Amino acid sequence: MPEAQQGSSDSAQLPHESVQRLTRPLARFLRIEAVAAAILLFFTISAVGLANSPWAEAFLGVWETPLGLRIGSLELVRSIKDWISDGLMTLFFFLVAVELKRELVLGELRHPRMAALSVSAALGGMAVPAALYLLLQSGQPGEAGWGAVMATDTAFVIGCLALLKSRIPQSLRIFMLSLAIVDDIGAILVVAIGYGHNLAWSALVVAAAGLAVVRLMAHVGIRSMSLYVLVGALIWFAIDRSGIHATVTGVLLGLMTPTRRWVSDERLYSILDRVVAHPGGNEGSGETRDRQSLRLAETAARETLAPAERIQIVLHPWIAYLVMPLFAFANAGVPLSLSDLGSSITVAVFVGFALGKPAGILAFTWLALRLGAVKPAGLDWKLLAGGGILAGIGFTMALFISNLAFDESLINQAKQGIFLASLFSAAAGLMLLFRVTRPKNQAL
Repeated sequence: MPEAQQGSSDSAQLPHESVQRLTRPLARFLRIEAVAAAILLFFTISAVGLANSPWAEAFLGVWETPLGLRIGSLELVRSIKDWISDGLMTLFFFLVAVELKRELVLGELRHPRMAALSVSAALGGMAVPAALYLLLQSGQPGEAGWGAVMATDTAFVIGCLALLKSRIPQSLRIFMLSLAIVDDIGAILVVAIGYGHNLAWSALVVAAAGLAVVRLMAHVGIRSMSLYVLVGALIWFAIDRSGIHATVTGVLLGLMTPTRRWVSDERLYSILDRVVAHPGGNEGSGETRDRQSLRLAETAARETLAPAERIQIVLHPWIAYLVMPLFAFANAGVPLSLSDLGSSITVAVFVGFALGKPAGILAFTWLALRLGAVKPAGLDWKLLAGGGILAGIGFTMALFISNLAFDESLINQAKQGIFLASLFSAAAGLMLLFRVTRPKNQAL
């Protein structure tokens, strides 16, 4: 068959969409996270270096610059660091919630017995580190920081797994990704419940009304993204005023994002047939029939992707390559001090991440399997142990919660514990996985 004819035949066939709909978004997500880990590492090292350089005072001071607006009695002013932590991080949690919902509807978590394994492992990876931390800090000034040792950093974990390439099965990547997503949702719930302020019920009523408006807009078929952004901003402001941390807005809106497509493939192909049937002619530049068909085809092509998938495609690179590095640059700058290495908070944070994470994940995984959960093929206990150790990398969310939990006199000790635990967990986890695996081409 001639090459041109073969290409024409291939282009006329439908893709294997049942496979691609699951594998393509996952592959893209993992690829972006792996690159993001390198960028995040660069900005983290840069922040630590600048915080311990002659320019430390200027570097740390710039993040405290107030920024905002005042309209009469209404004041919305925060430091640059707070705008990043409260504003831009809302987008991060929105993306996490969207990915969680996609996984629940289309991904691995849609199978209850398989989802039970990741959810149980995530719960163990939160409960045991917090318990160890409280055991070590009970009655001490750092007791309130128990939430800082609960979250796993998705980008760094996926980045570490990417270094191993073909040595590890895809099932481990999927397991760790699912665990990290559930872990992040648990962390933001901890922020909302454990580190909120006195509740302002009037603001909560306004926020609830805003969420109802979003649901109504989706129900009646409003598809304008700008309208959703406007209502979402109002909800963010109301939740921020309510005493609950404003980033909860991202989780709520993310879980409300639809995962169903509006236009089916069959309808899209019918609309595209109209475009072919109405080729452009010499009808002037007005509202011609072919232009109407082209606009219709443009809308149909966009709406064959579910809103959750479209949002993830657009937002994920911005979060991975801009928001997270900017957050790290603003928050990772800690003056290093040898005197803080032996402090009780540094030790408690280190123990919580480096020991509590793998212990909790393995213990709750074993319990879930005993209760009927299903373990993916190829995911043995050695791989789970290596993944559990890597989960002790708790960088981003740990810094986020530390800013809420510790005062200025204690936060540097907590940050040093986070850095040490993340370095140890990355090195130990990679070393173990490297020893217990082989590249695929050497497996036989």
